[in-house]
Amino acid sequence: MQLSEELYAFPWRSLTENNCNSFLIDGPFKILIDPGHQHLFTELRNSLDSINIRIEDIDLIIATHMHPDHIEAVQFFSSLSTMVTIHETEYRYFQEKAASFYDFNVEPDFFLTEGTLKAGNIELEVIHTPGHSPGSICLYWPSHKALFAGDVIFEQGVGRTDLPGGNGEQLKKSIGRLSSLNLELLLPGHGDIIRGRENIDRNFSLVENIYFGLL
Repeated sequence: MQLSEELYAFPWRSLTENNCNSFLIDGPFKILIDPGHQHLFTELRNSLDSINIRIEDIDLIIATHMHPDHIEAVQFFSSLSTMVTIHETEYRYFQEKAASFYDFNVEPDFFLTEGTLKAGNIELEVIHTPGHSPGSICLYWPSHKALFAGDVIFEQGVGRTDLPGGNGEQLKKSIGRLSSLNLELLLPGHGDIIRGRENIDRNFSLVENIYFGLL
């Protein structure tokens, strides 16, 4: 699904197997956000092929967090020059306290930190958004008023806090930070994309009114 000249979304639609939505920022420097599960990567690879993008063309993979349904497929890129990055808090937590949560190895080329990430001609704002996981991040693309939200907030929903490292109070604070951004596209890790400032504001209000009391 092409959302703009530089932005593609690959929503996961299966009702029988869990996987994440993936996103591609396409330009001279190509960025793939959340490649998903290893055993389901064929579908994403076919989608990339359909727009004439080979996995060898990907310059950088950004994982919003280290749950297997978002990052496991980085193993397909291990022999390539593609760089991989995550937040250091996320990496350290899963290495030290939750290694049994996954059975694959990820060695990032560098760590994300809060602030501006310059990748080729692209500038993204990295926002540390703990709650679903300790080192979860979201990416704000100011020039497109787009937020890659990972598993922090969905259409009419929020990320789970009952997995290792989850924290409801942190998640509420993270969502509060995101709600102040100037957005026209909310690109969640699961479920439907939300378009338009009014619809996005309405979704933030719904989430706060319905879910905050449960977290």
